[in-house]
Amino acid sequence: MYRTHTCGELRFEDSGKEVTLSGWIQRSRDLGGMTFIDLRDRYGITQLVFNMETDPGLCRKARQLGREFVIQAEGLVTERSNKNPNLPTGDIEIVVSRFLVLNPSVTPPFTIENESDGGDELRMKYRFLDLRRNPLKENLLLRHRMAMETRNYFNCHNFVEIETPFLIKSTPEGARDFVVPSRIFPGQFYALPQSPQTFKQLLMVAGYDRYFQIVKCFRDEDLRADRQPEFTQIDCEMSFVHQDDILDTFEGMLKHLFKTIKGIEMDRPFPRLTYEEAMELYGSDKPDLRFEMKISNLTSIIKGKGFPAFETAEYIGGICAPNCSDYSRKQLDALTEFVKKPQIGAKGLIYIKYNTDGSVKSTIDKYYASDAMIQWAEQLQAKPGDLILIIAGLKPVALKALCELRLEMGGRLNLRDKNKFVPLWVTDFPLLEWDEETHRFYAMHHPFTAPKPEEMEKLDIDPAGVHANAYDCVVNGVEIGGGSIRIHDEKLQEKMFRLLGFTEQEAKKQFGFLMQAFLYGAPPHGGIAFGFDRVVSLFAGEESIRDVIAFPKNNAARDVMIDTPSGISEDQLNELSLKIKKDNPAN
Repeated sequence: MYRTHTCGELRFEDSGKEVTLSGWIQRSRDLGGMTFIDLRDRYGITQLVFNMETDPGLCRKARQLGREFVIQAEGLVTERSNKNPNLPTGDIEIVVSRFLVLNPSVTPPFTIENESDGGDELRMKYRFLDLRRNPLKENLLLRHRMAMETRNYFNCHNFVEIETPFLIKSTPEGARDFVVPSRIFPGQFYALPQSPQTFKQLLMVAGYDRYFQIVKCFRDEDLRADRQPEFTQIDCEMSFVHQDDILDTFEGMLKHLFKTIKGIEMDRPFPRLTYEEAMELYGSDKPDLRFEMKISNLTSIIKGKGFPAFETAEYIGGICAPNCSDYSRKQLDALTEFVKKPQIGAKGLIYIKYNTDGSVKSTIDKYYASDAMIQWAEQLQAKPGDLILIIAGLKPVALKALCELRLEMGGRLNLRDKNKFVPLWVTDFPLLEWDEETHRFYAMHHPFTAPKPEEMEKLDIDPAGVHANAYDCVVNGVEIGGGSIRIHDEKLQEKMFRLLGFTEQEAKKQFGFLMQAFLYGAPPHGGIAFGFDRVVSLFAGEESIRDVIAFPKNNAARDVMIDTPSGISEDQLNELSLKIKKDNPAN
């Protein structure tokens, strides 16, 4: 056999055993008459020892070994004289009597250590080497454990894991589809699923009342740190349920994961905010509740004193940064420049220093008396020593800017602790959103989301004012899941398609199979999908989901390791009845 033990297995109690290990050389150290090699495998590191006095030939051979050579080593487990408390195997070492090079290695393009000297693109190109580093290995092992515990939870709650197809029909809603040309049906295409949405609804019609799947999904969209063209969802659907049933079930799932993976007990029920409350208090539908610093609407108590920026503003809002009244002019100028960034969009920033002696100092002293500004401070629940930051403008722009400013201040004040986890549900989203460019409604979630039952009649008279029976799960300012109660009635689904601008023929062409299924006794049902990559990155403390995916794409949706996307041969194009447009700028 290649090994009797792994490189992370041996302990002091194994002293005196003859063992065989196999793995990669992490590093080698020549210290006069001794050579030490750290041998690594997936399970850990064990120190190998070669002695020039007792076996000079073997020691000289060992000194010719390079980093990342794959070797097999036999020897005696002995107590280590200079123990390493940072290694589980740090009490022992192997005095090698024989070794065999199983495969040599060229010099790696970067150091395979916890802190590597390789840049992102280089490590992406050699991802198979990057995956040997402990941080990525630990992330993938965490991902495995989380997948297993997710399955354990659902299995214990009567869910059935059912696979759904990857080659499906292209639909017009949501992001762009990735399409797959059909050789058998020239000129026709499959699409890769953005989610298994319609199939899980069909499974409810089929009577499988509790479905889940850890499934790959595909979206052709602009990328960022928390997006990949292919990603993984924990996809779920339940029949004969109301919203509270679903929220309770998936609070239980998250509680189970936090307990089994991180040893954290989550309090239940999770806090809930409506969409309107979240936007008013935090300027975001995915607020970070690890710290307070809520937004306060100051419009009614500030307007009317002649300050031009306030008089012309639709909305005036503020936040209170605790213990920051000693901020310098340089620091305040930096905050002003921050909110004026194009991606944030504020025109400026007003500050009020609520000094520790109870006095106030502001950029707008000449327009407002101290008593008035202290009144604003009281509305913001400020205390002496705090800093009040105010932004005015169009309401959506001001709220967005205040949201970003709140997060920036939370970071500066070390209030966004990665080891603290605060979940919440955001509910009652608008059902529809109006697009001025196309002059039509779009579904806020997707076309199969049910309206709130008590607002059903408003669909005919005020569709923009109808709320969805929908919910998002947010942890630490990251949306990790979202779902809704679904439409299960054919007539209501037809009405929804009409509101979204579908003709009857278009609706039947795209979703006729689902409409037909509703004619055969569809149960009330609803579901949710959690972004599995996002949940794992949250648990791992990583900013990017790329760090918890074995073989991700880069920010340009390219796999630089295997060099794809790439062209295909003329023969393949002919088989698929395709022709590449030569005048396409992308070519």
